[in-house]
Amino acid sequence: MLFHLEPLRFSFLARQPIHFPPGKSANILRGAFGTIFRRIACPSDCADAHTCSHHLTCPYARLFEPTATTHAGPSGLADHPRPFVFRALHLDAQSFASGQPFHFDLNLFDTHPTAIAYLILTFAQLASDGLGPQRSRVELTSVSKRNHLGTPALTIYQNGVIQNQDDLPPLTLDLSPSTSERTSHLRLQFITPTELKSVHQLAAQPDFAIVATRALVRISTLRELYSADGPLPIDFRAFADRAHLVRMTRCDIHAIDVQRRSSRTGQTHSIGGFVGEAEYEGDLTEFVPYLCAAKWTGIGRQTVWGKGEIEVSYP
Repeated sequence: MLFHLEPLRFSFLARQPIHFPPGKSANILRGAFGTIFRRIACPSDCADAHTCSHHLTCPYARLFEPTATTHAGPSGLADHPRPFVFRALHLDAQSFASGQPFHFDLNLFDTHPTAIAYLILTFAQLASDGLGPQRSRVELTSVSKRNHLGTPALTIYQNGVIQNQDDLPPLTLDLSPSTSERTSHLRLQFITPTELKSVHQLAAQPDFAIVATRALVRISTLRELYSADGPLPIDFRAFADRAHLVRMTRCDIHAIDVQRRSSRTGQTHSIGGFVGEAEYEGDLTEFVPYLCAAKWTGIGRQTVWGKGEIEVSYP
């Protein structure tokens, strides 16, 4: 009942003034990352990662365009979830002058030994090519592994050299319920815009059963696809039935409208959702580890953009 991840921090120095538009910092990072990563990792004759003859061994296909054709995975998922999420909310609407430092965090769920190295190479090249709407020049100064508190614990890249990468193992989260403490009340803060599917439509509010089952399914799917541990050995239906017994006692959420424009297709898509807080009451003990893990993975739609970040507290 363990879940492993690599929480990383990428630190930069602005060499030219750079601005991150409101609500779009993670989208800017994701788009630039995909473009440079493909250039670095893919063969020159690759026209489409989905149909490329090298897709079974291609790190780009595994990390950025994972599909059901790359390896076995949960049934019904034509496109597998990408094994990373950005954490860049603090950059929204911020500007940095030349010479100022800034950073973003990235949580990586692929435990393959080469995954971190490819991320570092990509963001080092991205920094050289330019970042943001104006393609501002920046410098990747360091990459660190973060601990369970989210703070840097070990520098693995500095001065252009990858080092000490294996000196700190992946962060391990125990999904087993506490045997010493019972939880009957908790509060969830939806930090970034969140959209939760209920049946075939978006949920109007974060009912506990929807939140808990979305967290369980996402964590189990990531574990099955990107680690050697396989899917969680749990009765999903019984878990959902127990989650339905938990009551929502307070809900204070509001909608955030953010749009992104695809540079590849020119189409505009919503990356908005609701933010705010909700409180719950009931037998919550078994659900707490999954909700705490979902802080790292996000829940709901479009988590790769940083959506669906939650925080657990106890009122």
